[in-house]
Amino acid sequence: MPHELRLFLVALQFLTRMPVPLGAAWQPEWVQQCARHFPGVGLLVGAFGAAVLWAASLLWPPPVAVLLSIAATVWVTGAFHEDGLADTCDGLGGAVGREQALLIMKDSRLGSYGAVGLVLVLALKAAALVALAQPALWPALVALPLSHALSRACAVALLRALPYAGDAAHAKAKPLALGIDGTGLAVAGLWALAALAAAAAVLAPAAVAVAALAAALVTFAVARWLRRRLGGFTGDTLGAAQQFSEVAVYLALAAALPRV
Repeated sequence: MPHELRLFLVALQFLTRMPVPLGAAWQPEWVQQCARHFPGVGLLVGAFGAAVLWAASLLWPPPVAVLLSIAATVWVTGAFHEDGLADTCDGLGGAVGREQALLIMKDSRLGSYGAVGLVLVLALKAAALVALAQPALWPALVALPLSHALSRACAVALLRALPYAGDAAHAKAKPLALGIDGTGLAVAGLWALAALAAAAAVLAPAAVAVAALAAALVTFAVARWLRRRLGGFTGDTLGAAQQFSEVAVYLALAAALPRV
């Protein structure tokens, strides 16, 4: 099996529920190397959500179809990123120090900050997608794979830009704590560019550019926030970054499309 294909399958296994054949003895460094293909996995997750949205729209109005689509993406990823968002909100929502915040994020229980943050982000996703799905469905169908790809590219950018903030020796995905090299970031960037090009072929290019800018600004803001509060990233904060930038893409498209 070609090595890059194997790394893509490792990324697919890491970020989703899908069992994949790797065809060789497991190598821990594959987890670090596979991060370059996170945006490609995002394309698949978004395409799956778009397929559910289209199928559900044949039976139900847009609000119901959108909620079923979001539920499908949460299911296929095992709420992987949503869990990181909730833990990040719990850890960084209050005025606590770095060490206490890291301890809170390791706690499996859901706190008030996490619950509020999770509800608000999911509600914003649903509201923005419903706006994109009316009067025609196709903008929402395009927005799903675009947002899932770009948001995972944003998380990969944080892997490159920031050091690991927790205890690397006890990290759940220890190889990811080592970050990603320039080649990996370039491959992730190519995935993101492919998603942007495909979306711009269907939607107004100006609106797609606004969405890309929104995702980049959110990533920059999250990087500054994490550097100030934690001194770097953790697995949970990468999930939060993915969720924030995904919402940013939906909101940017919903705002820009009626104006271009």
